[in-house]
Amino acid sequence: MSGVFVGMPAFPEAARSAVGDATLRSNLRHATHTIRDKRARAVAELDDWADLREAGRRIKDHTLRHLDRHLLRLEEAVTAAGGTVHWAADAAEANRIVADLVRATGETEVVKVKSMATQEIGLNEALAAEGIRAYETDLAELIVQLGDDRPSHILVPAIHRNRGEIRDVFRSEMAAWGRPAPDDLTDTPAELAEAARLHLREKFLRAKVGISGANFMVAETGTLVVVESEGNGRMCLTLPETLISVVGIEKVVPTWRDLEVFLQTLPRSSTAERMNPYTSMWTGTTDDDGPRTFHLVLLDAGRTDVLADEVGRQALRCIRCSACLNVCPVYERAGGHAYGSVYPGPIGAILTPQLRGTASELDASLPYASSLCGACYEVCPVAIDIPEVLVHLRERVAERGGPGHRRERAAMKAAGWVLDHPSVLAAGERLAARTRALHPKNPPGARAWTETRDLPELPAEPFRDWWRKNRT
Repeated sequence: MSGVFVGMPAFPEAARSAVGDATLRSNLRHATHTIRDKRARAVAELDDWADLREAGRRIKDHTLRHLDRHLLRLEEAVTAAGGTVHWAADAAEANRIVADLVRATGETEVVKVKSMATQEIGLNEALAAEGIRAYETDLAELIVQLGDDRPSHILVPAIHRNRGEIRDVFRSEMAAWGRPAPDDLTDTPAELAEAARLHLREKFLRAKVGISGANFMVAETGTLVVVESEGNGRMCLTLPETLISVVGIEKVVPTWRDLEVFLQTLPRSSTAERMNPYTSMWTGTTDDDGPRTFHLVLLDAGRTDVLADEVGRQALRCIRCSACLNVCPVYERAGGHAYGSVYPGPIGAILTPQLRGTASELDASLPYASSLCGACYEVCPVAIDIPEVLVHLRERVAERGGPGHRRERAAMKAAGWVLDHPSVLAAGERLAARTRALHPKNPPGARAWTETRDLPELPAEPFRDWWRKNRT
C-alpha cells in the first residue's frame, strides 16, 4: 500500500475500468450522496459561512506568503516545549529520519493514526524494508491495510468497500495481523466496529512508538492538532512513549485565533458535524502526561515548488476536508484508485501533478480528470479555485508536448493564422458550408471527442453571408 502508485495507468484507462464495476459505482454513489447532503445541511446552519470561508482563504494565503517565518517560529516553539524538529526535503529523507528514530528506540512495531503525508511518502513500505511493522489504527485505514488495498478517499479511505466486503476482509486477514475476528462475525456496523476495537486495543497497550500526522500546527505555541471521529487517534497520540509526527509544511497556521476558523469549517465540510468528536492537541512533552519523547518531521516533498507557482499555490490551502470529492461527478463514477495517488478527486488532480510533476503519463493525465463544472470550487471551505488550477496545469502539460499535444498546438497555430486573415476565414466558411454533406461523422484525430458526442452540423450558409442578406 503505497502513496505513490507506481505503474498505474493514465487516468482515462484506469477510469474506464472503474466505471464498469457496478458494485464500486453503487458504493461510491451511496456514500458520496449521503455525505454531501449532510454537509449541505450542516453548512446551512451558519449564517456567516461565507465569511468563515473567506477568512480561511485569507489566513492560508497570508501564511503561505510568509511560510518561512512561520515555520521558523514553529520550530522555536516546539523546541522550547521539549520536542525535536527535523526537516525533510523529500520522501526519502523523511523515511530515513523516521526509520532512524524508531530504530533508536529498539522497537520493531509502531502504531499510526491516519496520516496522508506518510501515505504520500510510502512510509509503511520504507519501515517494512527496515524490519519495522506499522499498524494502521484508523478504522478505514485498518480495512485498507488488512485488505492489501489502497485508499480511495481523503476522509473515508475504504469508501469503495461495502459492509459485506469489510466483514470478509476481517474474517480472512485479521489473524495474520494480531487478534482474529470472531468466527461468527456479521456485517452489522456494531459488530464490525467491535471486532476492530478488540483487534486494535492489544496494539495500543503494547506499542512504545506512535506515528501521526497533523491537521494543523500552531506556530505561536508549537501546538499540533489532530481531529478525528473514533478516538483511535487519541490512543495513538497519548499511550506510546515516543511520538513521531510527519507533517507537510503547509499545515502551519500562525496563531490560536487562526485555528478557531478552521475548527468550525473543517468538521462541517468533512463529516457534516458541528465539531469533531475528538480534537487532540499537544505541545512538546509534559512530565507524567503523554509521550516522553516527541519528534516533528516537517515535510517539503515538492511543496516549495508548488509555492513558487502563483496560480497553483492555492492548492496548498487545502485542509483535506474531502468536500470536493463528494460533489465531483468524475470521482463519483471513477473512484479514487483511478487517480493513482493518495490524493484523489479534484484536489488530487491539481495537487499530485504539482508535487510529483507531469513527466509521467499518469500525472500528465490528472489535470484532464475533470468536467470543469465548478462544483468543487463552490464547496471548498478555503475557496480553492480548482477549475482555474486545472486549466493552468493543462496549459503546462500541453507546453511540454507529446503526440496529441503537438497536433493540438499545430491546429491552434493554424487556427490563429486563419482568424488573423478575415478573407481566408470567409472563404473557408463558404467552402465548409457547400461541402457539408461530405463531412465525416468521425473525422481523423477527433475520436476522443466523437466517441462520446456528435459533431455539430454546419449551417447551409455562413452567418456573415446570412447577415449580409438579412440585416436590412
